[in-house]
Amino acid sequence: MKQLRKFFSLTASDRLLLVKAVFILAVIRVGLKLLPFQQLRRLLAKIAQPKAKLQAMDEASVKKVAWAVTVASPYLRAICLPQALAVQVLLARRGYPTQLRIGFTRSKSGQMSAHAWVESQGEVVIGGAGNMARFIPIPLQRVESHESSSWHLFT
Repeated sequence: MKQLRKFFSLTASDRLLLVKAVFILAVIRVGLKLLPFQQLRRLLAKIAQPKAKLQAMDEASVKKVAWAVTVASPYLRAICLPQALAVQVLLARRGYPTQLRIGFTRSKSGQMSAHAWVESQGEVVIGGAGNMARFIPIPLQRVESHESSSWHLFT
């Protein structure tokens, strides 16, 4: 009940953004389970088509999108890859340029771990907590050409 009160205490635009984040995260979570990654990326690229012309970056809007995805993620058990994909979709729909990064690292014991994050204009938008320098980004291949987002697949 407390969370519902919090939700309704938000502005209408924040509530709408939060609902969009929940929807996109749900689509991504289901897509990651049911579809090959390449097919999911193509679907997300279609969803991410901007509603308007490329806009000047508004840092507050970018932070608000990251906030909405961060708040919605625990309810859908969305970790870094779904979060990064969701932020990329939501920002691309606003016409903001983004780039998905996926990196790997190996621990001293030899165990591999991966992490995904999104950058916009050289700044990490989501997924930047912790020591990012330890992750080595893998090269990604372009799926669809789009002027505001870089939609890539694993090579």
